[in-house]
Amino acid sequence: MTIANDLLESLLSVPMLGSADVSPDGRWAAWTWSGAGPSADVYVAPTNGSKAATRLTASDENTRFVSWSPDSRSLVVAQDHGGDERVRLFRVYLDRPGEMEALTEPAPPYYLRGGELHPNGRWLIYAMNFDVAADREIEATWVYRHDLATGERRALARPAKATYAEPALNDQGTHILYSRQDLDPGGYQVWLVDIEGREDREILNFGPSAKVFASWFPDGRQVVFVAQAGSYRRVGVWDLASGETRWLIDDPGRNIEMAWAPRGTDRPTVVVEEIVATRVRCSLLNPATGEETAPADLPGNLVPLRPLPAGGWIGRYYSSTRPDDLVCFQPETGEPPSDGITGLWDHTALLPDDLAPAEEFNWHSDDGLAIQGWLYRPRSAAGNPSPAGTIVRVHGGPTAHSENSFDPQTQYFVSQGFTVLLPNYRGSTGFSVAFEESIKQDGWGGREQDDIRTGIEALIDASFAQPGKVGITGTSYGGYSSWCAITRFPTRILAAAAPICGMTDLVVDYETTRPDLRPYSEEMMGGRPDQAPERYRERSPINFVRNIRGRLLIVQGLRDPNVTPSNGQVVREALEEAGIPYEILTFPDEGHGIALRKNRRILYRRLVEFFTAAFA
Repeated sequence: MTIANDLLESLLSVPMLGSADVSPDGRWAAWTWSGAGPSADVYVAPTNGSKAATRLTASDENTRFVSWSPDSRSLVVAQDHGGDERVRLFRVYLDRPGEMEALTEPAPPYYLRGGELHPNGRWLIYAMNFDVAADREIEATWVYRHDLATGERRALARPAKATYAEPALNDQGTHILYSRQDLDPGGYQVWLVDIEGREDREILNFGPSAKVFASWFPDGRQVVFVAQAGSYRRVGVWDLASGETRWLIDDPGRNIEMAWAPRGTDRPTVVVEEIVATRVRCSLLNPATGEETAPADLPGNLVPLRPLPAGGWIGRYYSSTRPDDLVCFQPETGEPPSDGITGLWDHTALLPDDLAPAEEFNWHSDDGLAIQGWLYRPRSAAGNPSPAGTIVRVHGGPTAHSENSFDPQTQYFVSQGFTVLLPNYRGSTGFSVAFEESIKQDGWGGREQDDIRTGIEALIDASFAQPGKVGITGTSYGGYSSWCAITRFPTRILAAAAPICGMTDLVVDYETTRPDLRPYSEEMMGGRPDQAPERYRERSPINFVRNIRGRLLIVQGLRDPNVTPSNGQVVREALEEAGIPYEILTFPDEGHGIALRKNRRILYRRLVEFFTAAFA
């Protein structure tokens, strides 16, 4: 047990990189780390690697990096309370680590998105679901200009509906890009408003249900955007002066995820992020000539952030055996990036060779659709089913995907002798627009759950798993999938489930979740609960708890505003009425997901104990 505990502590101490960006002058990198301390904090380091990282914030609450000030002297950071996601914004100066200057009020009665300082140093731009004039929380997400000197908050844009998006101020401080979902819950249109709020207009609309995402070029005049076009995405440029749109990439054969224009270059450059054979491959595109630099064929995933003043680039580099880190590299060479500038490996006793590599695992679902996942195997298994059993970890979203990336929970499971599968079911990103959109044909709880079940069956057929010794877990939509599995799959396929912050009653979830998440439920389910009542009923695991035959552990953060504790309360009542036994593990100081190091320590150990007992 001492060895296992030491390994767990080493895994928990590996810093996990969150939001990150480079200062406007290119001299500093800032990022969020969770794992380096008891909670998430913000760090900075010089991009030339001349100095060790500095911890700018130190709090018992999770704090994350939001944006740089235009003068590169300070940062805007966000902090919530116990995971309630009602963030408060602070300013932290590079030369005053640990001092957090409050920009917004404590215990805010709203959900805030973004937070960028204007070049005048006085205005702060963000979006929130609050009507300042009426002094009340609202459903819609409005864009505000907050005068830090006077406290005045001016609503610059008033969308009709809620949107989960952050407004983006151009470097010149004249205009703001933001997203609306007023036309359809599945679509995003891009709007533009000037800094005085006098002219608010739509600039990019490719259909009510089409998604468009945009960001500024450094010149503050052009916008690079990615627009959904049927079964693929294309990349274009919109010009503020002329209002004209010009296409840079319009190729149905390319699986483009995102594109953006980094700061810090005299020659405008677009980073094009593409997924090729389940791996991130980023190219650099000259928007004037169309010339595109092919990405290097590296063993991991490399995402460029921006060029550096002294030459070269800084980016994020990661794989299952190399935790996400900020690295310097030369795009024209095929060499792996240098060691990171953060000092990540100084925080853990682990080395890359101590970590289990991700292996691709492929199968076909019931309807013949090809599904991909990542398989992690303990060295002791040696090609045979692990005696400890198999754990299926389902990613959240569902609009997300499991990558070849470091994950401490997966690595801990493997260290304890479990084989682990991370399935990328239909609806996952990273494969194609058609694959991502296919989940909406059935709505949540449809054929994507068959994808997971057939993945387990494929593991058993390949002798990577044994019948009766398979469990499932996951957070958010992964928790929902765990509920679906334990109420549907036979015990010969699945012996146990540990849903973490998972939806149980989709009507209760819709009614109690954050306002800016309801459009997502409507998109995925084909409408509100009153518009599609039968689908909401059929896809709610709470209505099928009498089918449960395996072991069940319910995990919930009691401050979760996304999948609220109401989901756990109603399902516990249903379980007790049906006489179904269950275990429960709650965290009063957590929100959507278990994030604090002390709580992850408890969770990981409990999950190993739970699955070990279930497979005995």
